[in-house]
Amino acid sequence: MINKTITYYILLMLFILNGCSYVNKTATNEPETTSQSIEIEKQKVLDSEEFFSEEKVDESLVNEVSEQKTYDNLWEVIQDGLVLESNVHRKKVKDKIAWFGRNQQYIDRVVKRAEPYLYHIVIKLKERNMPLDLALLPIVESAYQPFALSPSRASGIWQFIPATGRRYGLKQNWWYDGRRDIVASTNAALNYLEALHKRFNSNWFHALAAYNSGEGNVERAIKRNKKLGKKTDFWSLRLPPETRSYVPSLLAIAEVLKNNEKYSVNFNSIQNSPYFEIIDVKSQIDLATISVLSGLPIDKIYTLNPGFNRWATDPGGPHRVLLPIEIAEDFKNKLTALPKKERVVWKQHIIQKGESLGLLAERYKTSVSAIRETNDLRGNMIREGRSLLIPTAKKPNKFYSLSLDARKFKGLKTSDGKRYTYIVKRGDNLWDIGRNYGISVNQLAKWNGISKKSFLRPKQKLILWINDTTHSKNDKVAKKIIKRSGSVTKYTVTEGDSLWLIARRFDIHVAELLEWNNLRKNKPLQPGQTLKLNIEAEKEEENIIQTTVIHNESFTEYTVKKGDSLWLIARRFDIHVAELLEWNNLRKNKPLQPGQTLVIRKNLTGA
Repeated sequence: MINKTITYYILLMLFILNGCSYVNKTATNEPETTSQSIEIEKQKVLDSEEFFSEEKVDESLVNEVSEQKTYDNLWEVIQDGLVLESNVHRKKVKDKIAWFGRNQQYIDRVVKRAEPYLYHIVIKLKERNMPLDLALLPIVESAYQPFALSPSRASGIWQFIPATGRRYGLKQNWWYDGRRDIVASTNAALNYLEALHKRFNSNWFHALAAYNSGEGNVERAIKRNKKLGKKTDFWSLRLPPETRSYVPSLLAIAEVLKNNEKYSVNFNSIQNSPYFEIIDVKSQIDLATISVLSGLPIDKIYTLNPGFNRWATDPGGPHRVLLPIEIAEDFKNKLTALPKKERVVWKQHIIQKGESLGLLAERYKTSVSAIRETNDLRGNMIREGRSLLIPTAKKPNKFYSLSLDARKFKGLKTSDGKRYTYIVKRGDNLWDIGRNYGISVNQLAKWNGISKKSFLRPKQKLILWINDTTHSKNDKVAKKIIKRSGSVTKYTVTEGDSLWLIARRFDIHVAELLEWNNLRKNKPLQPGQTLKLNIEAEKEEENIIQTTVIHNESFTEYTVKKGDSLWLIARRFDIHVAELLEWNNLRKNKPLQPGQTLVIRKNLTGA
């Protein structure tokens, strides 16, 4: 046991001595290594200090320059914030640059229209750290026209179609269209562009193409190219022609702005400061009242607030109004002092026999929902003799010069005729309606804010302006081309006639026309051709007289006879049962009484 202990003790001592030897050796070499290490680290520190010193100097210079560089002109802010690759070597971009270079007047108009809105858009882009190139996108979309409406029903400076607008929270109703609201639509557009940028892996060209033609089109084009082993950059994709020109247009206007002297194009200066203030007016207010309190002409009110469709703000909100910043404070003070009853004029209406909410809304230029909300009505049923409180415009319709209705008929003179409402029937199209009333398809589309290729829905209402003198002549022509011979009436075909139009005019079926005249369905009619019509003389005169009455009266009263039903009366006047119910405030299953008087608004009615 003792021997073992001694042995372990000796081994421990040897181990300690060996360790001391290693330490001494290391200690002997350490000064050299440490010295070299210190020199190296010292040099690194010196180099680093020199590097950071230079960087610091550069940074301070940049900051100093930035502080010194103040922007009075908003276009200069955008110039320094352009980041998208210009691609000026591409033909489409070159062509667009050349076009902008040749059209200084166009640039002048765009700049003038953009002035009230541009600062707000630039600030919102900066807040989101988005390219300032996007502030030029409304030039490509709408030329900064706040009331722009495309054939596909895209509206506003950012050109939202109704469905996409709703998807991004833009309210659209009778009173208000958020797609044209500068604040709401800008917020929605930037949300949409950000979402597209993320969806297309931070590729702005793909995102912009999708903004124009839809995400699905771009994604399918990318997938198609991948499958074929082709490139998937924007320039390699097979996209709609409009989209292939869309991105180059944006790049071109950005290039022209950035190098405007090179292209001899002038962008008139826009102040780099807020143009308007957003004011909360709390509740519905007549735009005429805003005009009086602010001292601004009504056109200016609408231009800053293009989302308002009618004569007042939307009773359901938003309750904000944009006004020039220099008059905002004075306006707010005056608005605070304004009695609530003076914000909107209210009229008390006693309900008469045959009236409905629809008729009252049209008469007072308001909406059914506004009347219901004001009077706490749950449905559309109203009773004769009771009273309703109806919001009405303070000024005549013509005062509200940029309301939705006024814009549709802008430039239309009184001599052009009277305004009528046409109720679309199954089989109608714009061409036939236009031919029937002597109106071009272009004019019909413009009056109703629709595309020339729009599909019409039964019961859809169209606005028409018709010259009574012209239609009086048309009625005389109609009488001349109808000749009676025994029990048969002869009709002479005129240019533009079709079997459908003739059948409609005489309240008969196309099949009857074909049978009476031994015609083939697809054989075109020839002007001067005579057709036989097996109809009674009384019916002919009745049709002609009714056509004339339609042009001169808003309503016709019909006295119910024994055996009458809603269906028979509707058929007699070529209208729908639903319309009879609405016009006369009737319930569907309530029987008619002989002697009862019904209001008939025929298929062409005064509005």
